[in-house]
Amino acid sequence: MKIAVLSGKGGTGKTTVATNLAYALHVAGKTVQLLDTDVEEPNAHIFFSVNYNHEESVQILLPVIDRNLCTHCGICAKSCEFSAITVSSKYIMIFDSLCHGCGVCSMVCPVKAISEKPKDIGTIKLGTTEEGIIFGEGIMNIGEPSPVRIIRQLKKHIDPAVEVVVLDAPPGTSCPVIETVHDTDFALLVTEPTPFGLHDLKLAIETTREFNIPIGVVLNRYDGSYKEIEAYLDKEKIPLLMTIPYDAKIAQDYSKGFLFSKTQNYADKFFDLFERIEVSAKC
Repeated sequence: MKIAVLSGKGGTGKTTVATNLAYALHVAGKTVQLLDTDVEEPNAHIFFSVNYNHEESVQILLPVIDRNLCTHCGICAKSCEFSAITVSSKYIMIFDSLCHGCGVCSMVCPVKAISEKPKDIGTIKLGTTEEGIIFGEGIMNIGEPSPVRIIRQLKKHIDPAVEVVVLDAPPGTSCPVIETVHDTDFALLVTEPTPFGLHDLKLAIETTREFNIPIGVVLNRYDGSYKEIEAYLDKEKIPLLMTIPYDAKIAQDYSKGFLFSKTQNYADKFFDLFERIEVSAKC
């Protein structure tokens, strides 16, 4: 079972839920893999001691123009979905920051004036935590415009032998989130009891519904004072699977890089969350 842990906005506790859920499942005897697909700023490793045993680069193929062969016909520019090529009667320019490395330009060039060169855009690191959780993360190089290719390559390392894969997704609802949610079995959305939390939760729900997979919500920093999220979930018939209280001790553990499911005996509650996920996934 592949569970994508999402949040419409940053800072809601997505990584908190993903890491504690993975730990609780491991303690309960499940074989677990945790993948941090927030490759622009991966931080799930902070909560574990990871023994890395594999590292690989992620590359993108960028076009190279042979100006002796180019006839400035403009077919490559017209075919580029991302406006990464500009052609005039005298000049042709490639904008590397816009290029997605799809290779269409080299395929459509009638005179074969376009070849490709590899460029490193990030790194995949794999290993195992001291507890025995299979772990993986992607790290995007500074200055790169898109993390999608890195996430896609990281997901190729999903272990089919494990019982549960937990994917700690990037925040928001843009392309990196779409790539993370693709081909998963359940979307677990983490939000906070604030107007901003509700607003971005709605966006995340709209996005995940496009995948026709079951969804559920975890409400973090819950103190019972903001009921609008619960009312919205009732109206939309979306299950509220867990509430995590607004607790200074939890915040203190998080700030020190500790799993509160380990320090405060929350493992059983996160395993209960998983059982609710299983029920929701079957409905």
